[in-house]
Amino acid sequence: MANVQDIRRRIRSAKNIQQITRAMKFVSAARLRRAQERVIAARPYARQMLAVLNSLATRVPEHTHPLLARRGEGPVELVVITADKGLCGGYNTNILRGAMEFLAERRDAKVELNILGKRGRDFFRRRAFTVRHEAIGVLGNPTFADAAAIARDLIDEFLKGAKDQVWLVYNEFKSVVQQRVVVEQLLPIRRLEDAPSNPIDYLYDEPPEQIFDRLLPRHVETQIFRALLEASAAEHGARMTAMDGATNNASEMIESLTLYANKVRQAGITKELIEVVSGAAAS
Repeated sequence: MANVQDIRRRIRSAKNIQQITRAMKFVSAARLRRAQERVIAARPYARQMLAVLNSLATRVPEHTHPLLARRGEGPVELVVITADKGLCGGYNTNILRGAMEFLAERRDAKVELNILGKRGRDFFRRRAFTVRHEAIGVLGNPTFADAAAIARDLIDEFLKGAKDQVWLVYNEFKSVVQQRVVVEQLLPIRRLEDAPSNPIDYLYDEPPEQIFDRLLPRHVETQIFRALLEASAAEHGARMTAMDGATNNASEMIESLTLYANKVRQAGITKELIEVVSGAAAS
Protein backbone atom coordinates (compact mmCIF):
# COMPACT_ATOMS: atom_id res chain seq x y z
CA MET A 1 0.00 0.00 0.00
CA ALA A 2 1.35 3.43 -0.96
CA ASN A 3 2.02 5.85 1.84
CA VAL A 4 0.22 9.16 2.25
CA GLN A 5 3.20 11.17 1.01
CA ASP A 6 3.30 9.34 -2.32
CA ILE A 7 -0.44 9.77 -2.81
CA ARG A 8 -0.25 13.49 -2.04
CA ARG A 9 2.56 13.80 -4.57
CA ARG A 10 0.31 12.22 -7.20
CA ILE A 11 -2.51 14.60 -6.21
CA ARG A 12 -0.22 17.62 -6.71
CA SER A 13 0.82 16.29 -10.11
CA ALA A 14 -2.80 15.81 -11.12
CA LYS A 15 -3.66 19.36 -9.98
CA ASN A 16 -0.78 20.79 -12.02
CA ILE A 17 -1.96 18.91 -15.09
CA GLN A 18 -5.50 20.09 -14.46
CA GLN A 19 -4.37 23.72 -14.39
CA ILE A 20 -2.58 23.28 -17.72
CA THR A 21 -5.52 21.56 -19.42
CA ARG A 22 -7.97 24.15 -18.08
CA ALA A 23 -5.78 26.99 -19.38
CA MET A 24 -5.49 25.30 -22.79
CA LYS A 25 -9.26 24.87 -22.87
CA PHE A 26 -9.84 28.60 -22.26
CA VAL A 27 -7.24 29.59 -24.85
CA SER A 28 -8.81 27.29 -27.45
CA ALA A 29 -12.28 28.62 -26.60
CA ALA A 30 -11.14 32.20 -27.21
CA ARG A 31 -9.43 31.29 -30.48
CA LEU A 32 -12.39 29.19 -31.56
CA ARG A 33 -14.75 32.14 -31.23
CA ARG A 34 -12.65 34.25 -33.60
CA ALA A 35 -12.05 31.34 -36.01
CA GLN A 36 -15.76 30.48 -36.05
CA GLU A 37 -16.69 34.06 -36.91
CA ARG A 38 -14.22 34.04 -39.82
CA VAL A 39 -15.37 30.73 -41.26
CA ILE A 40 -19.06 31.64 -41.00
CA ALA A 41 -18.33 34.89 -42.83
CA ALA A 42 -16.36 33.12 -45.59
CA ARG A 43 -18.76 30.24 -46.24
CA PRO A 44 -21.55 32.03 -48.17
CA TYR A 45 -19.17 33.67 -50.65
CA ALA A 46 -17.13 30.50 -51.21
CA ARG A 47 -20.17 28.26 -51.61
CA GLN A 48 -21.96 30.63 -53.96
CA MET A 49 -18.85 31.03 -56.07
CA LEU A 50 -18.49 27.24 -56.24
CA ALA A 51 -22.13 26.86 -57.30
CA VAL A 52 -21.81 29.53 -60.01
CA LEU A 53 -18.60 28.10 -61.41
CA ASN A 54 -19.96 24.54 -61.38
CA SER A 55 -22.88 25.86 -63.41
CA LEU A 56 -20.58 27.75 -65.77
CA ALA A 57 -18.35 24.72 -66.25
CA THR A 58 -21.41 22.71 -67.25
CA ARG A 59 -22.52 25.27 -69.87
CA VAL A 60 -19.23 26.00 -71.64
CA PRO A 61 -16.85 23.70 -73.54
CA GLU A 62 -13.92 22.34 -71.56
CA HIS A 63 -11.41 24.02 -73.87
CA THR A 64 -12.75 27.45 -72.88
CA HIS A 65 -10.16 27.58 -70.09
CA PRO A 66 -7.34 25.22 -69.03
CA LEU A 67 -8.65 25.01 -65.45
CA LEU A 68 -11.86 23.46 -66.80
CA ALA A 69 -10.13 20.75 -68.83
CA ARG A 70 -10.58 17.17 -67.64
CA ARG A 71 -7.58 15.01 -68.49
CA GLY A 72 -8.45 11.62 -67.12
CA GLU A 73 -6.74 9.67 -64.35
CA GLY A 74 -3.17 10.93 -64.68
CA PRO A 75 -0.91 12.35 -61.96
CA VAL A 76 -2.79 13.54 -58.88
CA GLU A 77 -1.84 15.94 -56.11
CA LEU A 78 -3.42 15.59 -52.68
CA VAL A 79 -3.32 18.59 -50.35
CA VAL A 80 -3.47 17.33 -46.75
CA ILE A 81 -4.30 20.00 -44.16
CA THR A 82 -3.41 18.97 -40.60
CA ALA A 83 -2.59 20.79 -37.37
CA ASP A 84 0.88 21.71 -36.20
CA LYS A 85 0.17 20.56 -32.64
CA GLY A 86 -1.44 17.62 -30.91
CA LEU A 87 -3.69 17.42 -27.84
CA CYS A 88 -6.79 17.81 -30.02
CA GLY A 89 -8.40 14.38 -29.80
CA GLY A 90 -8.80 12.52 -33.06
CA TYR A 91 -8.50 15.64 -35.24
CA ASN A 92 -5.22 14.73 -36.95
CA THR A 93 -5.87 10.99 -36.88
CA ASN A 94 -9.13 11.36 -38.80
CA ILE A 95 -7.52 13.51 -41.50
CA LEU A 96 -4.59 11.15 -41.93
CA ARG A 97 -6.96 8.19 -42.09
CA GLY A 98 -8.91 9.95 -44.84
CA ALA A 99 -5.67 10.68 -46.72
CA MET A 100 -4.54 7.05 -46.44
CA GLU A 101 -7.91 5.82 -47.74
CA PHE A 102 -7.58 8.19 -50.70
CA LEU A 103 -4.10 6.87 -51.42
CA ALA A 104 -5.25 3.26 -51.08
CA GLU A 105 -8.03 3.83 -53.61
CA ARG A 106 -5.48 5.24 -56.07
CA ARG A 107 -2.57 2.93 -55.38
CA ASP A 108 -2.10 2.39 -59.11
CA ALA A 109 -2.02 6.13 -59.90
CA LYS A 110 0.84 8.54 -59.42
CA VAL A 111 -0.08 10.63 -56.37
CA GLU A 112 2.07 13.37 -54.88
CA LEU A 113 1.36 14.98 -51.52
CA ASN A 114 1.22 18.62 -50.55
CA ILE A 115 1.38 18.66 -46.75
CA LEU A 116 0.20 21.66 -44.74
CA GLY A 117 0.84 21.08 -41.04
CA LYS A 118 3.54 19.59 -38.87
CA ARG A 119 1.54 16.52 -37.83
CA GLY A 120 0.94 15.51 -41.42
CA ARG A 121 4.56 16.18 -42.33
CA ASP A 122 5.86 13.99 -39.51
CA PHE A 123 3.38 11.22 -40.36
CA PHE A 124 4.27 10.95 -44.05
CA ARG A 125 8.01 11.31 -43.45
CA ARG A 126 7.94 7.80 -42.00
CA ARG A 127 6.12 6.38 -45.02
CA ALA A 128 7.04 5.75 -48.61
CA PHE A 129 4.97 8.46 -50.29
CA THR A 130 6.15 11.25 -52.57
CA VAL A 131 5.83 14.67 -50.96
CA ARG A 132 6.17 17.51 -53.46
CA HIS A 133 5.68 20.37 -51.01
CA GLU A 134 5.27 20.87 -47.28
CA ALA A 135 4.63 23.86 -45.02
CA ILE A 136 3.97 24.43 -41.33
CA GLY A 137 2.44 27.29 -39.39
CA VAL A 138 -0.40 27.79 -41.86
CA LEU A 139 -3.35 27.13 -39.51
CA GLY A 140 -2.10 29.36 -36.71
CA ASN A 141 -3.65 32.44 -38.33
CA PRO A 142 -4.82 31.66 -41.87
CA THR A 143 -4.61 34.62 -44.24
CA PHE A 144 -5.80 35.07 -47.79
CA ALA A 145 -2.22 35.77 -48.82
CA ASP A 146 -1.21 32.28 -47.64
CA ALA A 147 -4.13 30.74 -49.53
CA ALA A 148 -3.25 32.73 -52.68
CA ALA A 149 0.35 31.52 -52.56
CA ILE A 150 -0.77 27.90 -52.19
CA ALA A 151 -3.31 28.34 -54.99
CA ARG A 152 -0.76 29.82 -57.40
CA ASP A 153 1.56 26.88 -56.82
CA LEU A 154 -1.24 24.35 -57.45
CA ILE A 155 -2.49 26.21 -60.53
CA ASP A 156 1.03 26.30 -62.00
CA GLU A 157 1.38 22.54 -61.48
CA PHE A 158 -1.97 21.95 -63.16
CA LEU A 159 -1.43 24.31 -66.09
CA LYS A 160 1.96 22.95 -67.03
CA GLY A 161 0.51 19.44 -67.14
CA ALA A 162 2.37 18.02 -64.14
CA LYS A 163 -0.99 17.16 -62.51
CA ASP A 164 -4.29 16.07 -63.98
CA GLN A 165 -6.23 16.47 -60.73
CA VAL A 166 -5.82 18.32 -57.43
CA TRP A 167 -7.71 17.19 -54.33
CA LEU A 168 -8.09 18.56 -50.80
CA VAL A 169 -8.51 16.65 -47.54
CA TYR A 170 -9.29 18.62 -44.39
CA ASN A 171 -11.61 18.79 -41.40
CA GLU A 172 -14.78 20.82 -41.89
CA PHE A 173 -16.06 22.63 -38.81
CA LYS A 174 -19.59 21.53 -37.93
CA SER A 175 -19.78 22.37 -34.22
CA VAL A 176 -17.58 22.52 -31.15
CA VAL A 177 -17.83 18.76 -30.68
CA GLN A 178 -18.18 17.68 -34.31
CA GLN A 179 -15.87 17.88 -37.30
CA ARG A 180 -16.24 16.17 -40.66
CA VAL A 181 -13.39 14.95 -42.83
CA VAL A 182 -13.87 16.32 -46.36
CA VAL A 183 -12.14 14.94 -49.44
CA GLU A 184 -13.02 17.11 -52.43
CA GLN A 185 -11.69 17.86 -55.88
CA LEU A 186 -10.23 21.31 -56.41
CA LEU A 187 -8.97 21.10 -60.00
CA PRO A 188 -10.25 20.86 -62.63
CA ILE A 189 -13.41 22.80 -61.78
CA ARG A 190 -16.15 20.21 -61.45
CA ARG A 191 -19.11 20.13 -63.80
CA LEU A 192 -22.63 19.45 -62.55
CA GLU A 193 -23.46 15.75 -62.83
CA ASP A 194 -27.16 16.41 -63.46
CA ALA A 195 -27.00 19.07 -66.16
CA PRO A 196 -30.30 20.85 -66.89
CA SER A 197 -32.10 19.61 -69.99
CA ASN A 198 -32.63 23.18 -71.24
CA PRO A 199 -29.58 25.08 -69.98
CA ILE A 200 -29.78 28.86 -69.90
CA ASP A 201 -26.63 30.40 -71.27
CA TYR A 202 -24.99 33.39 -69.60
CA LEU A 203 -24.48 36.75 -71.28
CA TYR A 204 -20.86 37.91 -71.09
CA ASP A 205 -19.86 41.57 -71.18
CA GLU A 206 -16.36 40.42 -72.10
CA PRO A 207 -15.11 37.31 -73.89
CA PRO A 208 -15.54 34.26 -71.59
CA GLU A 209 -11.81 33.51 -71.77
CA GLN A 210 -10.92 36.89 -70.24
CA ILE A 211 -13.52 36.52 -67.50
CA PHE A 212 -12.34 33.02 -66.65
CA ASP A 213 -8.71 34.16 -66.56
CA ARG A 214 -9.59 36.42 -63.64
CA LEU A 215 -12.41 34.46 -62.04
CA LEU A 216 -11.11 30.88 -61.92
CA PRO A 217 -7.79 31.59 -60.14
CA ARG A 218 -9.70 33.67 -57.58
CA HIS A 219 -12.10 30.77 -57.13
CA VAL A 220 -9.22 28.38 -56.37
CA GLU A 221 -7.77 30.87 -53.88
CA THR A 222 -11.17 31.28 -52.19
CA GLN A 223 -11.75 27.54 -51.85
CA ILE A 224 -8.32 27.00 -50.32
CA PHE A 225 -8.84 29.94 -47.95
CA ARG A 226 -12.19 28.50 -46.87
CA ALA A 227 -10.61 25.08 -46.30
CA LEU A 228 -7.89 26.66 -44.14
CA LEU A 229 -10.48 28.55 -42.09
CA GLU A 230 -12.60 25.40 -41.68
CA ALA A 231 -9.55 23.39 -40.59
CA SER A 232 -8.44 26.08 -38.14
CA ALA A 233 -11.86 26.37 -36.48
CA ALA A 234 -12.20 22.57 -36.34
CA GLU A 235 -8.77 22.29 -34.70
CA HIS A 236 -9.65 24.77 -31.95
CA GLY A 237 -12.99 23.07 -31.37
CA ALA A 238 -11.38 19.64 -31.14
CA ARG A 239 -8.68 20.89 -28.77
CA MET A 240 -11.20 22.66 -26.53
CA THR A 241 -13.28 19.48 -26.31
CA ALA A 242 -10.23 17.33 -25.62
CA MET A 243 -8.92 19.66 -22.92
CA ASP A 244 -12.35 19.86 -21.30
CA GLY A 245 -12.41 16.07 -21.09
CA ALA A 246 -8.85 16.00 -19.71
CA THR A 247 -9.77 18.58 -17.07
CA ASN A 248 -12.80 16.54 -15.97
CA ASN A 249 -10.71 13.37 -15.85
CA ALA A 250 -8.13 15.14 -13.70
CA SER A 251 -10.88 16.25 -11.30
CA GLU A 252 -12.11 12.68 -10.98
CA MET A 253 -8.56 11.44 -10.40
CA ILE A 254 -7.93 14.07 -7.71
CA GLU A 255 -11.16 13.17 -5.95
CA SER A 256 -10.36 9.45 -6.08
CA LEU A 257 -6.77 9.95 -4.85
CA THR A 258 -7.94 12.25 -2.04
CA LEU A 259 -10.42 9.63 -0.85
CA TYR A 260 -7.72 6.95 -1.03
CA ALA A 261 -5.26 9.16 0.88
CA ASN A 262 -7.81 9.69 3.63
CA LYS A 263 -8.37 5.94 3.91
CA VAL A 264 -4.62 5.26 4.11
CA ARG A 265 -4.19 8.01 6.71
CA GLN A 266 -7.12 6.70 8.74
CA ALA A 267 -5.69 3.16 8.58
CA GLY A 268 -2.32 4.46 9.79
CA ILE A 269 -3.90 6.32 12.70
CA THR A 270 -5.96 3.27 13.65
CA LYS A 271 -2.83 1.10 13.58
CA GLU A 272 -0.95 3.54 15.83
CA LEU A 273 -3.86 3.66 18.31
CA ILE A 274 -4.01 -0.14 18.46
CA GLU A 275 -0.25 -0.26 19.15
CA VAL A 276 -0.58 2.34 21.92
CA VAL A 277 -3.54 0.56 23.52
CA SER A 278 -1.82 -2.82 23.24
CA GLY A 279 1.33 -1.44 24.82
CA ALA A 280 -0.64 0.16 27.68
CA ALA A 281 -2.50 -3.08 28.31
CA ALA A 282 0.70 -5.10 28.38
CA SER A 283 2.27 -2.79 30.97
